[in-house]
Amino acid sequence: MTPDLILPYDGILPVFASRPVWCGRASTVIGAATLGAQAWLGDDSVIRSDGQPITAGDRFWLGARSTVHIATESLPTHIGDRVTVGRNAVVHACTVGSDVVIEDDAIILDGAIVGNNVLIEAGATIFPRSKLESGFAYGGNPAKRLRPVTPEELAERAERLREASGEAASPAAHPEPPETEESVFVARTARLSGRIALGAGSTVLFSCELAAEVGPIVVGADTNIQDNTVIRSRGEGVVIGRDTTIGHNVRMADCRIGARSLIGIGSVLAPGTVVADDVMLAGGSTTDPGQLLEGGHLWGGRPARILGTLDAAKRAMMSHIVEGYCRHGREYRLLQEQEG
Repeated sequence: MTPDLILPYDGILPVFASRPVWCGRASTVIGAATLGAQAWLGDDSVIRSDGQPITAGDRFWLGARSTVHIATESLPTHIGDRVTVGRNAVVHACTVGSDVVIEDDAIILDGAIVGNNVLIEAGATIFPRSKLESGFAYGGNPAKRLRPVTPEELAERAERLREASGEAASPAAHPEPPETEESVFVARTARLSGRIALGAGSTVLFSCELAAEVGPIVVGADTNIQDNTVIRSRGEGVVIGRDTTIGHNVRMADCRIGARSLIGIGSVLAPGTVVADDVMLAGGSTTDPGQLLEGGHLWGGRPARILGTLDAAKRAMMSHIVEGYCRHGREYRLLQEQEG
């Protein structure tokens, strides 16, 4: 059994020590990724190694709608043996030891180092450059050390996650994507339905779901929507401005996002949220229904609050991400066409 979609990046294809035990619907592995024996890849799981390597040891279990990625120009991702990742989790540009359990909706951010025999509880956010000591459970946002954890508890938690994966819903229909101009990239594993308008140069990456059930979804020019993000319109619709980044595994419904903004990995935007132009929302954040995020600030937390000013360095970083994803979109469109 092989992933639903395998693509090279920069001429490099993924390497598997042996054929995975299971590869779910729309599972995707890209680029310089190396997976050990007995891997399990759930529905809509994404391993995207486009610019730095990803390595995962033996018996790596990646739950449905979870994402493993790198920092394109700076940081790889390395994962040890017997690591279990639950559903809708993100492992991003970090190092994870062996015998680690990462529960549903958890996020590990850039430069973090996770020791061996660690439990990361559901919904936790591991902030950038954090160091998690071996043998402990961590939880919260930002994650804090909670208590010692035994190998027996880790094994039980891992088994629970795997059992839950076996109860996944049957495969959903895969509607035809909307017609787009040549500068737009929509991944083959993305699912788009309803009235959706994608601006020139926009990018919708692997296993995203955009469902315009009532109002429309409008995406501005050169905006990128990253792997496993889900956008639903059940009322007035969703409008996202130009030159904006929507990170991995974001959830949003019936909201407005301004231009030149960044919505961080794993954030959840409640209906009625309004994000002004020039906003950076930190990974793992949430908003309250109807909340307004004023422009020119870094926001973060649950619910989001102002953490600081959006200085020149952050603005430059956000612009650099947009430029990089415009380039990725062009590259992936060509690769997907060649893959057929």
